[in-house]
Amino acid sequence: MATNPGLFTEWPWKRLGSFKYMVIAPWVVHGWYQVATKGWREVDAGYLAILPSMLLRIVHNQAWITASRLQNARGRCQIVDRGIEFDQVDRERNWDDQIILSAILLYLGALYLPGGQHVPAWRTDGAVLIALLHAGPVEFLYYWFHRALHHHFLYTRYHSHHHSSIVTEPITSVIHPFAELVAYEVLFSIPMIACALTGTASIFPIVAYVLYIDLMNNMGHCNFEFVPIWLFKWFPPLKYLMYTPSFHSLHHTQFRTNYSLFMPFYDYIYNTMDKSSDALHEKSLEGKEEAVDVVHLTHLTSLHSVYHMRPGFAGFASKPYASKWYMRMMWPVSWLSMVLTWAYGSAFTVERNAMKKTRMQSWAIPRYTFHYGLDWEKEAINGLIEKAICEADKKGAKVVSLGLLNQAHTLNGNGELYLLKYPKLGVRLVDGTSLAAAVVVNSIPQGTGQVVLAGNISKVARVVVAALCRKNVQVIMTNKQDYHLLKPALPEGVADNLLFSKTGMSKVWLIGDGLDAAEQFKAQKGTKFITYSQFPPRMARKDSCTYSTTPAMVVPKILKNVHSCENWLPRRVMSAWRIVGILHALEGWNEHECGDKVLDMEKVWSAAAMHGFCPVTEA
Repeated sequence: MATNPGLFTEWPWKRLGSFKYMVIAPWVVHGWYQVATKGWREVDAGYLAILPSMLLRIVHNQAWITASRLQNARGRCQIVDRGIEFDQVDRERNWDDQIILSAILLYLGALYLPGGQHVPAWRTDGAVLIALLHAGPVEFLYYWFHRALHHHFLYTRYHSHHHSSIVTEPITSVIHPFAELVAYEVLFSIPMIACALTGTASIFPIVAYVLYIDLMNNMGHCNFEFVPIWLFKWFPPLKYLMYTPSFHSLHHTQFRTNYSLFMPFYDYIYNTMDKSSDALHEKSLEGKEEAVDVVHLTHLTSLHSVYHMRPGFAGFASKPYASKWYMRMMWPVSWLSMVLTWAYGSAFTVERNAMKKTRMQSWAIPRYTFHYGLDWEKEAINGLIEKAICEADKKGAKVVSLGLLNQAHTLNGNGELYLLKYPKLGVRLVDGTSLAAAVVVNSIPQGTGQVVLAGNISKVARVVVAALCRKNVQVIMTNKQDYHLLKPALPEGVADNLLFSKTGMSKVWLIGDGLDAAEQFKAQKGTKFITYSQFPPRMARKDSCTYSTTPAMVVPKILKNVHSCENWLPRRVMSAWRIVGILHALEGWNEHECGDKVLDMEKVWSAAAMHGFCPVTEA
């Protein structure tokens, strides 16, 4: 929102939420009605082309979002080296509003504007007219309108909303109050209206012009430089006809320079070009991929989780993962992305964070959860993880946290396989067991003397059981086989605190994978279910029982560039398995935590608190 919102700031269909696309439904239905009554040969092709062009624009913009976020996650050729936060993602959530507005105006033009009906597919004279009118009147009028928007009166009421984003993303380009964007639409419509009135309008030049506007807008706000210098040396006049991402980035950091739309011509004429434009262009292109201290390895979970990744759908990724009905409609794209991901032979960077001087990256192993249960995939998955660890070691990383890859215990023994294969490995491998167990133990209410443990026995479960038994808290197990497996592993002095019973009466249950609904219904009403597994259990109880998140903590404010949710966790909440890697680097610990090795729980818990991480209940 602008500093002091002016008239017509809010979009008229804002309250419709996800149903805002219904505002164009009358025109879409009208188009199909014409097809049904008149046939394809008699219907206005230009009128029907509006909806496909609208969908093409959505796909085009999303492609820019994904490319920009992937590139900026690597940190290479980045222009402004700062992170963005959830408030910016929320502010830019309505980036498709301008596409809806454009579609409405095109529909109105195709119906009522003289010369806008039954236009041919292509007219060269119309294409030339669009190009000339854009380079002339549109660029000139935009330049002076943009300068006017930077006057205090208009800036505080309208344009400040756009400039709230210092670090831009492609979609930042269309984030404006309603009245301001209407003015832009009127300005950009000059070439199209002129073509209609002169009888030179045609479908493809108009669609191409709209896509050109999207292309240049997205490019100017992508926050990474890729336009080569040799292009301007090869054709020097091009610097007056095309801006670069770094050129427009300076407008967002300096505010009073580089006002041009896409062609810097008028900035040169009126002496408003930033003097550092060329230097920033060269510097950004020379930018090397930044050093990394902590690499967090993760992987895709469900088929639709690809959309929840940071480079996926920005609005979807900024909320805890939940299956949506409309995602099921995208199953062809989901399956295609799965095949492409599976075919990709290396981990790829999906997120970049910073805390103090420690640099962190999250790398996704190109496999989904179900792949880990396939015997024929085990060797390939181990190879991908091994390759990622070696790459992190080569880049000078201090720590690799194995994250969700801990589920691959049967594949690599919680990472021990890699230590045996690479005994001189410089990077430390941590599976996060110590902090995950500490979070579970500290989630148990004070004064609790007895808990029930139910679910598959993992490394975290074993550590939790041992810690509770040492505190003289009785742990009741409902699985006899698991009970006989754990009992001998406990020291003699505390083993008596581990009990077996088919009917645990405690109101605190520690639950993990493999716990079915029938088992959950054995608990009393009001039971507190505390999860120790990496994946959340199915919440079968809808009564007064409560369920905790998977082991996680709220991250401190000094952890930057956090604007997506980690799987199902709330905002600014990070899994314990991921946090341990950060603590390991911050504290300078020089030991592995994998295989049977577990770091001291109290030491890790104290370090987490010291660095500002706090329990989720204290958020």
